[in-house]
Amino acid sequence: MESLVKQETQPKPRLIVRLGIFLASHHILFSVICCSAGIIALLLLPSLAKNTYLSENALIPGSATPLFSTEDAIEANRFMKGIEAADGDSIGGIDMAKFIAQQMEELGAEVCYHKFLPHSKHFHPLKFFTSMSNDMAIQPNGTYTNFGINTVGIIRAPRGDGKEAIVLVTPYNSQRVRSNELLSLALGFSVFSLLSRAAWLSKDIMWLSADSQFGEYAAVSAWLNQYHNPVFPSHSVILDTKIHGADHIYDGNAEETEFEAFKRAGTMAAALIFKVGETRRYGDRDSVTMYAEASNGQMPNLDLLNVIHYLAVHRQGFRVNIAAFSSLLSSAWLRVIAEFFHTLGTVLRKINPDWKLDIAVPDYVEGTANLASSIYNQAMGVPTGSHGAFRDYQVDAVSLEFTPTFNVKNENAKSLFLLRGGRLVEGVVRSVNNLLEKFHQSFFLYFLTAPSKFISVGVYMIPFALLLAPLPIVAAALADGSKTMKKLAEKSIGDSKTNGSADFLHSKGGSWKWLQAAKVLLVIQLWAVLVSLLPYYITQIPDAAPIQSSVIWAMLSIVILIALYIMSGSPYSAGVEWKLLKATMITSISIGLGLMSIINFATAQLGALILIPMCLSSRPLKACSGMNFFPRAVLLASNITLAVVGFPPAALLIMKGLSKGSWTVDIGEFWVWMEFLWEWSSATYLYLFLVHLPCWLLCIHVLLHPCSQSELKMKQE
Repeated sequence: MESLVKQETQPKPRLIVRLGIFLASHHILFSVICCSAGIIALLLLPSLAKNTYLSENALIPGSATPLFSTEDAIEANRFMKGIEAADGDSIGGIDMAKFIAQQMEELGAEVCYHKFLPHSKHFHPLKFFTSMSNDMAIQPNGTYTNFGINTVGIIRAPRGDGKEAIVLVTPYNSQRVRSNELLSLALGFSVFSLLSRAAWLSKDIMWLSADSQFGEYAAVSAWLNQYHNPVFPSHSVILDTKIHGADHIYDGNAEETEFEAFKRAGTMAAALIFKVGETRRYGDRDSVTMYAEASNGQMPNLDLLNVIHYLAVHRQGFRVNIAAFSSLLSSAWLRVIAEFFHTLGTVLRKINPDWKLDIAVPDYVEGTANLASSIYNQAMGVPTGSHGAFRDYQVDAVSLEFTPTFNVKNENAKSLFLLRGGRLVEGVVRSVNNLLEKFHQSFFLYFLTAPSKFISVGVYMIPFALLLAPLPIVAAALADGSKTMKKLAEKSIGDSKTNGSADFLHSKGGSWKWLQAAKVLLVIQLWAVLVSLLPYYITQIPDAAPIQSSVIWAMLSIVILIALYIMSGSPYSAGVEWKLLKATMITSISIGLGLMSIINFATAQLGALILIPMCLSSRPLKACSGMNFFPRAVLLASNITLAVVGFPPAALLIMKGLSKGSWTVDIGEFWVWMEFLWEWSSATYLYLFLVHLPCWLLCIHVLLHPCSQSELKMKQE
């Protein structure tokens, strides 16, 4: 009776505890369901995209009549002819900069020059955590023979207080100016000329004529660094203008060779970078391509893109494009998936009219290609244009590339293009000028599936959450040992009645076995850190080809791993169970992907697609020996395939194939990719070596684990 009373009075576990036990006991089924649902949800994202809309009512794009007229277009043509003449007499782009500055001064603007040096590509570990752009600034007590000159003009707003400014940027290569760059400068000057006469301005206007001989980003980044981090040299700087064996001296004005006063306006409200691309000989109308991705997945406020799209399409008749994976546009398997989802959406819409998932097949294919490009560009962590330099200072910026369809010699078509392009830029400036505060109403976290469609953070987090959901459940199930551990515990409780002290000590030591798995993780993590720092020393080798650097990197990595295992012992020598090793690996993945999702969500999303299936399905190859032929063959093939795909160079090869349509294998290309990532201080480099690579190596350790006879016997039981 007493035992029955005790059983009745014993409290039942809470519902959340029972749910956890149930999921842990069925963790394989739960993992399959969650991973499948996550992949399906990711494929459904183009169908879930929404139309863009303006959140900030103060923008009111297109509400005012444009003031940009044909006279401004004629003035742009006149400027272009003048700069062509200056380019013919220019040495090192100096005369061009002087001509642009002279034209700015005639408009009543404040003008200054900004001189900068080319950016250094040398690897430095601290570059990922600190600003390394000061190496582009002119330093005192130095003579420089290779430098760039930015020309900056500032219009003070007649109705402003000088606390805010709008930045316009037109890049050009001062060493070799092409016809489309001349057209960009002409467009920038004509808009700047119009704004110098505008009485409605409440924000200062800054026009940066960026010298892009070292790259568009380098010129803008150097100017922004000087703008926000002033350098005050106490000595004069000598700029040696000896070019091609000829000495070029400024026009007798000695102060032009001095470090000139750097002029500033107010806080930057927004920036617009625009340039004219190569003329396209086909197409029914001119187009504008928007580039918005900044460093480490940062994006400008969506309202800025909405203003540009509305004015370009509904006011000036441009076709607006965004970057897309061209290889996916002609993909047969993607079209099959699109047709399946279209059929499924049609059926669901008959059940509930509010379920609008029946997107047309061409729209789904195009949306998927645009979405893949958006995720890829954000995941790389590299800006798609010089607008990325502004985003590093929390300034919303977009790059526009105009693609005209007219013949360069057609003056009427050129004037019409300048008229429409000038009115577009004027309209964007008008909308930003209306703002009383910074962009804040709309989204900062989004993916684009079309110029007028987006996926918000609340939607694209769903596939990532579904992929991550089984990780803690599987880790808990592996660490607990499920039914086998329970049987051993019951047996140890029964045997402890006869030999309590000895079995207590044995169970005490067994409960700390996870420390051996944690030790293996710590050694591998230390190895990954050392591997990520090796380029600092490899780049010191003079005249090393990329393939040589890649081979040296791989050999040193293997040597370091062997040395660490010699010092700490083999990962299998301490009798670490593969389940504990896998649980430790899954825990590491959960932490790494969680942290990466905060820094760059796109990188975490792509990493989850590769790592999570690889790690959840991994098990020792030796443990498959007792299975039947078919399940054993499937498990072996899936494990080996996922392990190969999860190897970082192989993963980058797949990304390259999808983005560029090229599947050629080059060992040296991996070094080029890594050099590209660290040059831009991309957090993806840290992810690859501090999260992805250690988890891949742990997965290999699990696959090659020499299962003990007791583990194989318990598995068979």
